[in-house]
Amino acid sequence: GEPSYDLYKSERDGIFAGLQSRATALHKAFQNMEGVECGPPQGSMYLFPTITLSQKAKEAAEKDGKTPDAFYAMKMLEATGVCVVPGAGFGQKEGTLHFRTTFLAPGTSWVENVAKFHGDFMEKYR
Repeated sequence: GEPSYDLYKSERDGIFAGLQSRATALHKAFQNMEGVECGPPQGSMYLFPTITLSQKAKEAAEKDGKTPDAFYAMKMLEATGVCVVPGAGFGQKEGTLHFRTTFLAPGTSWVENVAKFHGDFMEKYR
């Protein structure tokens, strides 16, 4: 084999393990969040959770001129610096709310920030 193979394999395995760790942490966090349902990660770098928001949150979104999923996404960005894509851009089924997120950012502290944001958001718009 090539002399560089061991280095390549080590780097590749490290990247894969990091992605897998972050995917698992984010999925687990979503499973513990009120009003969030998310299937397990299945080989891509994305998760696409379904969210259920209160009427109060939907009314706040409308007042702000945004769809509820875009409102949620912007509030998350403002609170955490984590950017997610509203599901409306993916042709989500009428009457459902989603967002797409990646788990490319290093570490997992940002996952805790997302979980805290979600809890605070749900409490504010209860």
